Amino acid sequence: MGTGHYFWAIFYFASLCSASLANNAKVNFREKEKKVLDQILGAGKYDARIRPSGINGTENAPTLVYVNMFLRSISKIDDYKMEYSVQLTFREQWTDERLKFDDIQGRLKYLTLTEANRVWMPDLFFSNEKEGHFHNIIMPNVYIRIFPNGSVLYSIRISLTLACPMNLKLYPLDRQICSLRMASYGWTTNDLVFLWKEGDPVQVVKNLHLPRFTLEKFLTDYCNSKTNTGEYSCLKVDLLFKREFSYYLIQIYIPCCMLVIVSWVSFWLDQGAVPARVSLGVTTLLTMATQTSGINASLPPVSYTKAIDVWTGVCLTFVFGALLEFALVNYASRSGLNKANIHKENMK
Repeated sequence: MGTGHYFWAIFYFASLCSASLANNAKVNFREKEKKVLDQILGAGKYDARIRPSGINGTENAPTLVYVNMFLRSISKIDDYKMEYSVQLTFREQWTDERLKFDDIQGRLKYLTLTEANRVWMPDLFFSNEKEGHFHNIIMPNVYIRIFPNGSVLYSIRISLTLACPMNLKLYPLDRQICSLRMASYGWTTNDLVFLWKEGDPVQVVKNLHLPRFTLEKFLTDYCNSKTNTGEYSCLKVDLLFKREFSYYLIQIYIPCCMLVIVSWVSFWLDQGAVPARVSLGVTTLLTMATQTSGINASLPPVSYTKAIDVWTGVCLTFVFGALLEFALVNYASRSGLNKANIHKENMK
């Protein structure tokens, strides 16, 4: 057999060995991933009911949970119900020493789970929530990543309707602060502490569009609460909204000004044109009253006076004053005419 035949035989054998090793490595890698999951989450090896230890495995230290979120959209801000709706991607990250595993020389970056009940989860809840739901189309929008050092990342997409107490004294020239509060339900600060993730804990989608508001800025803060059962960790995000004035300028202020100007047209009508002046005055007065009730129908019945109430009240006063002016002028003219007639009769 020649040298060329030996060369091709060795090359063919080496190719077969390389393919076999590659296939085995691929299969073994996936098998290793399954074994790791069985090793750390197998029956009798991990109990999701037990809270992870604190920093560096300290038993008495609280578990630190770092929180960050991504605001995807803000669909509505309801003045009447004093609430707003938001859709966000919510993330929590903590360390569980029991979930450490071998990363196979960096080839296994993390393990992914879709069942939250497989590992211990913080008992976080939104304290000012009215309604909320998860997203399950096409698959549940949730995942859990377990990293080799025992770090756990939990991410979920949720939609919430949250309470937002508003002060409407300056309406519609007001600014409103709507909060999103998150707290622990059962674990006190001795066992569980929520912290904002360093860097950029809250992100907002670009080109966020709201029909009647503008999101000026947002602030993150802590809001720990003390009750009879202990102190509970709490986080909050304050969203500062500025109301857009252009909508109210077109829908309220300009029509009110036009009604007042129309009511003043009666000043240029002839004094004897009683039907025309009465019709014009009454029509503008009723229209202004309807405009005022329509404005108040979209707002809650608060006990204080709003800026829009002062504006509509002044406009209504001008319209009513124009109608009252005609009545006084008509009465004064008739009274003067009667006095002149009496004086003529007495002269006779």
